[in-house]
Amino acid sequence: MVLVFNAKKRLTLSAGVAAGLAALLDGCSSTPTAPVPEAGVTTPARPAVAAPAGSLPAPSPALAFDPNMPPAAPREFRAAWVSTVANIDWPSRSNLNMAKQQAEALAILDRARALNLNAIVLQVRPSADAIYPSELEPWSEFLTGQQGRAPAQPWDPLQFWIEQAHARGLELHAWFNPYRARHATAKSPLAANHIGRRLPEVIKPYGRYLWMDPGEAAASQHTLNVVLDVVRRYDIDGVHIDDYFYPYPIDTPNAAGPEGVALDASASGGGKQELEFPDQLSWQRYLLSGGTLDRAHWRRQNVNSLIEAMYLGIHKEKSWVRFGISPFGIGRPDRRPAGIVGFSQYDKLYADAELWLANGWLDYLAPQLYWPVAQAPQAFDVLLDYWLAQNTHARHVWPGLYTSRIDNSAKAFAPDEIVKQIGVTRTRSGVRGHLHFSIAALMENRKGISDQLRTQAYQTAALTPPTPWLGSDAPAAPQAAARRDSNGVALKLSAGFGRPVAHYAIWSRYGNEWRFAVAPASRPVLLLADDAAGAAAQSVVVSAVDRLGNESERVQVYTRS
Repeated sequence: MVLVFNAKKRLTLSAGVAAGLAALLDGCSSTPTAPVPEAGVTTPARPAVAAPAGSLPAPSPALAFDPNMPPAAPREFRAAWVSTVANIDWPSRSNLNMAKQQAEALAILDRARALNLNAIVLQVRPSADAIYPSELEPWSEFLTGQQGRAPAQPWDPLQFWIEQAHARGLELHAWFNPYRARHATAKSPLAANHIGRRLPEVIKPYGRYLWMDPGEAAASQHTLNVVLDVVRRYDIDGVHIDDYFYPYPIDTPNAAGPEGVALDASASGGGKQELEFPDQLSWQRYLLSGGTLDRAHWRRQNVNSLIEAMYLGIHKEKSWVRFGISPFGIGRPDRRPAGIVGFSQYDKLYADAELWLANGWLDYLAPQLYWPVAQAPQAFDVLLDYWLAQNTHARHVWPGLYTSRIDNSAKAFAPDEIVKQIGVTRTRSGVRGHLHFSIAALMENRKGISDQLRTQAYQTAALTPPTPWLGSDAPAAPQAAARRDSNGVALKLSAGFGRPVAHYAIWSRYGNEWRFAVAPASRPVLLLADDAAGAAAQSVVVSAVDRLGNESERVQVYTRS
């Protein structure tokens, strides 16, 4: 089903349960039922659908109802990765026309909004290429069918995604693969402006991939330039990089890469002889320059230098753009909790995620915790606690969930597993967020996972948690007007003077229940519709929220006389 965005001026915020799965009149709002609380705060709500056996619901301590003051806004980062590499998620195949690509993008965004997600992590650079017009890298073949070939109808897919995400109140985080130069599934030749053509000396073949050598300063500088170019030119909310630093090791020159093997419970590096990454030239150059590190530490230093430069460079350009990293989910071997075993990204990918946390070189860590809670050697909850213990700078820790493992394989997850894992995150005060890999499972509603999320985990909208180390000044309270309409309460909102705002937080009271919704600041005309029983909102309170999640003072804009 393709849902097409209708850019109307008037927005309806329905309070009825039946409207919960439909976003709103134009797909920009949500229907709250039972909010996910901030730091354990809850609000009285209608009974939720019972969670399945074994799941862990959100904590819900009692809170006295105040008819004059709603509770704290629900806070939780809820995102899904949208992969463009190999056409995993979008577009469904390469070389679709613009209308079909846009329709597929809108369907994804509408599904995200209907599920009460609040962010999309879109892969904009699969393999040293781009899904947007760039002077630095060629168009991706996963978009147009041939690397370097522009879309037949000129348009900017990234700009489209950003505008349509923001119109629905969703954040858009641009996801970059930092070092991969060619994917194993690629078919077209390298374009003339690809780094493999322009700087072939920094590109190394590894199995069926091409890889930028992190030991080559020109390769790392190129990746940094690409990222900062996007930060400057696009109104993104975050920069996101994945787990591909040095490549996952392989054992033959024809291998495609053992990422799946690394997830196996018994994987710890493999018993086979691994093919050495071909960085002998850059390694020898380092030694001849007087370098004293051993090869493993030198490789980690190469990656660390890029991470630090990205963190500093992004915030120098735009202080509000958050930098997130999604590493493999198991920590370095010498620090792991008792009983945890598995692949070592520290020794094999040369990714020192513990150091990045210790130095505060990121705004959020999204470790890929792709194992069940009950799988003791890689237990989800034990690994989550491990990463929280490393988080000495109190950055966001939002784990990645393997939602796409809800499939028909021998190791398939039941939907209850994902609901349970979300419940685990809500018992940890330092988490408040998670990401689904990937959106495909939610689009297909595999085994009813989307239905379960909507009725059990995401019963209301939520604001993303604030990021005070990037800025904590609250925006001015919004200016507002309200009146009783024939079928609801009509609101007209505008930002106060000073800092720009991204969203309006809206509480509406029906009897002894406060209901919560979020609307994008670009949609200032709203209708809080009467509920299914014809009851109207008795009171409405609003606040303004900026891009870092800082909330203004609340304003009571309507009280029914």
